Amino acid sequence: MKKIYLSLLLIGSLYTAQAQNTAFIHNAEERLKHADNLFKRYEFVEAAEHYKKLVRGEKTDSYVVLQLAETYYNLFNTVESAKWYAKAIELNPNQDAEVYYKYAQMLKASGRYDTSNKIMKKFSDLKPEDSRAIDYLQNPDYIPALRSQEALFTFEDSRMNHSQFSDFGGILTADNTLYFASARDESKKKYGWNDQPFLNVYAATYVSDEDKFKDIKPVDELNTKHHDGPTTVTADGQTMFFATESFRGGKYEKDKKNRLKKGKVSVYRAKYSGKKWKDIEPVPFNSPDYMVSNPAVSPDGKMLYFASDMPGTVGDMDIWRVALNEDGTYGTPENMGTIVNTEGRESFPFISDDDKLIFASNAHKGFGGLDLYMFDLTDPNAKVRNIGDPINTAKDDFHLSFYTDKGVGFLSTNRVGRDDIYKVRPVCVTEMVITVKDQKTGAILKDAQVAILDYDKNVIETRFTDSYGIVRYDTDCNKVFALQVTSEGYESKDVELQKWGDGKYPIDVELRPIEMIVIDKKIILGDVYFEFDKANITQQGAFELNKLVQIMQRNPGMKVKIESHTDNKGSDVYNLKLSDERARSTMQYVISKGINGSRLQARGYGESVPKVDCGTGCTPEQDAMNRRSEFIITQE
Repeated sequence: MKKIYLSLLLIGSLYTAQAQNTAFIHNAEERLKHADNLFKRYEFVEAAEHYKKLVRGEKTDSYVVLQLAETYYNLFNTVESAKWYAKAIELNPNQDAEVYYKYAQMLKASGRYDTSNKIMKKFSDLKPEDSRAIDYLQNPDYIPALRSQEALFTFEDSRMNHSQFSDFGGILTADNTLYFASARDESKKKYGWNDQPFLNVYAATYVSDEDKFKDIKPVDELNTKHHDGPTTVTADGQTMFFATESFRGGKYEKDKKNRLKKGKVSVYRAKYSGKKWKDIEPVPFNSPDYMVSNPAVSPDGKMLYFASDMPGTVGDMDIWRVALNEDGTYGTPENMGTIVNTEGRESFPFISDDDKLIFASNAHKGFGGLDLYMFDLTDPNAKVRNIGDPINTAKDDFHLSFYTDKGVGFLSTNRVGRDDIYKVRPVCVTEMVITVKDQKTGAILKDAQVAILDYDKNVIETRFTDSYGIVRYDTDCNKVFALQVTSEGYESKDVELQKWGDGKYPIDVELRPIEMIVIDKKIILGDVYFEFDKANITQQGAFELNKLVQIMQRNPGMKVKIESHTDNKGSDVYNLKLSDERARSTMQYVISKGINGSRLQARGYGESVPKVDCGTGCTPEQDAMNRRSEFIITQE
């Protein structure tokens, strides 16, 4: 991931410094010292360049290799970090357990699960009491199970991201204002972590009817020259909590030796005046000794959740919460405990309308990097659940807000190489339980073929009924589908389906035993449609012609002449040629289903034998009647 959000919200200390002229750094000792200073200031892009210049093949110092691995880890360059972690371990196998853990994470984030498992086994041997090790050893091969679990959300591009710079942390207010953090202000000083501008808080109007954003602009009264954002807003829209830097309050530590100013991420509160945010003040549990970040207010406004490494934290960063009292004061911060928090990093909390805690973690079972998880705050026996595919990937998926009443949410992820915001929708599943029966007797029909078709009548999948005459399909309840049902000895049937909601719906399909309908020596079938100006058999046409095939199979002595007719809209020559091609195409389809060609004839008549003789003034309905295929019995 472009680690800009980590620099502000996850690591712990923030730095400002004067740039050092590096043009005259010649010897290795000076270059290493300078690289280390860049690393300490989180200026990882430039630090990596200096560490790489210190690589001397097999003679490279193991410290340089490990620093290079750590630098790429912080930049979430999974390939390079894994390569240099492997080299560091090769040079010195007695690495700290956390090195093995980070190496395993980078391998997993690159999709190299087998190798990641081997390294996690080494980590578990070194740190057997660690909750990450215990969790891993209980189920080391959990990835297939994660991939197969039922999806909760789908996602799509929000069409509001900057093409180069980070956007993340989208939250939506009751009046459809989307607040988010962004590095898109190119006039702002760039941050050495990933060479992107410092973050600002932005706002945009979400036009739900048009499903788009407009009026994207910075919230100037909240922004400083350092990092600001992301935010959370109470349901009444009157109070905002947002992450910022302690530099805002003039609080930082001076490091004269390295010419640095060290600050911490803090949370501030602001009130809305009706036009802008004002009365900006820090929350009382900020501290120069630890970080408080990523605020998320509960829907009822009574609790503020946040990420912090304050005393009592289990791992690198934990999810905490604090009561918001009616008089504007705060309760005592409370750690969310070891079911939610691990020895790893938990951050970016969000509380949904139905009291689900959604948060990011790099230590619960996941696909790699940061994954998103859900925890039911109303269930005393709740367990943490991975939100699963397609929301979580091998990359960093780190913030998810969701609004049940609006049916939309916003995912922050770096799956395309930069932090972007995607829209998410809940997966709405209609479970259709289809039972196929004999129309006359009510008997169930085993092995009946049930095809499901999309809106354009394309077959998506075909299944067969079980011994109870049942077949099931799970479909997107926001889309329209149709069924085509066939069974040996029965007339095929089209079933148009309506849109249903989330849930299970029984559908009974009754098939009529084939009883040949013959009028004036003509076998009566449904319309056999062709595409415009074409003679190839369509899916719908095949569905009708299968009835003819069954009739001829049941009547082995029968011979049939296939006649094709057109309307009078084209020239005589054109219509005659097209109708003849369609008649022959129809015959070839029936032959392909096992009917001997000697039992069939095919001829096109163009417009010469209209069913309705309406001359040049035919209505669309009359044209449709004239465009037809007829099946004449020439021998019974």
